[in-house]
Amino acid sequence: MTEPTQNGSTPGSTPVTPAGATAGATHDSAAVRAWLSGLQTRIADTLGAFDGTPFATDTWQREPGEKLRGGGCTRILEGGQFFERGGIGFSDVAGDALPPSATAARPELNGRGFEAMGVSLVLHPRNPYCPTVHMNVRMLLATKAGEAPVFWFGGGMDLTPYYGFEEDAQHFHRVCRDALAPYGADLYPRFKRWCDEYFFLKHRNEARGVGGIFFDDYAEGGFDQAFAMLRSVGDGFLKAYLPIIEKRRATPYGEAEREFQAYRRGRYVEFNLVWDRGTHFGLQSGGRSESILMSMPPSANWRYDWQPQPGTPEARLYTDFLPVRDWI
Repeated sequence: MTEPTQNGSTPGSTPVTPAGATAGATHDSAAVRAWLSGLQTRIADTLGAFDGTPFATDTWQREPGEKLRGGGCTRILEGGQFFERGGIGFSDVAGDALPPSATAARPELNGRGFEAMGVSLVLHPRNPYCPTVHMNVRMLLATKAGEAPVFWFGGGMDLTPYYGFEEDAQHFHRVCRDALAPYGADLYPRFKRWCDEYFFLKHRNEARGVGGIFFDDYAEGGFDQAFAMLRSVGDGFLKAYLPIIEKRRATPYGEAEREFQAYRRGRYVEFNLVWDRGTHFGLQSGGRSESILMSMPPSANWRYDWQPQPGTPEARLYTDFLPVRDWI
């Protein structure tokens, strides 16, 4: 799950002041909600057909008196023919106070209530030659009685291969670039850099994967323009990911490749639990643990001080794919 609220800026990135901070800013929550729900359905139906196993549906609602209000729908596939685990969550929740992870970089929002709605997905294929992928698109409103809501959009998508293929990384980044191009030539390089900086395991000095795009605090051009950009990113997800898994799904593999996949999945777990602000936001705000943690892989392992043998495909992941580079 990717961070739904906090300023995601890191050293070298450019934070963006939410346009919603301007008095009298307008937004259309109903339009965002309808698009998000439709996006979840389209992705789940398409990938369920690809797998040959439909995604199960778990609709949930917060109980009266809980810390959060609202509900959502989790589409989940476990033990599929292709996906070992896949989760696509839609949530629309509200609370009386933003949690600490949301206000640490934005103290002026202390004491505000909030509404957060979004779609977040993580897909873990069984075949080690098929990459794990993450995508998130969201809108957040910070509310205060008598004042205009502060709104902003955030999200992005990133690819985490276990065995790297340059043409796959190039295709993924090309679709990301093309989705952003109508909204400014500067967006792809800016959001790619932000992604490279965000999805980085500082305690390992290592990237999570080959990146993609990441953005937050986005309200440039007003609601209509910013929402159009968000839709372009979300609607581009299947274009970015489906051709890759169609190409790689029949690649033969053995137990050694599965063991390396499980080892690298351990890094995915470390990032989500140690660094991901979405996980922190969800747990701090009293979110639904099953939905927050559905991004975890079904199996993972850790080895003490292990290093791949030089010249192997496993070593190439570290030398050729995890270091930050321009893919297009």
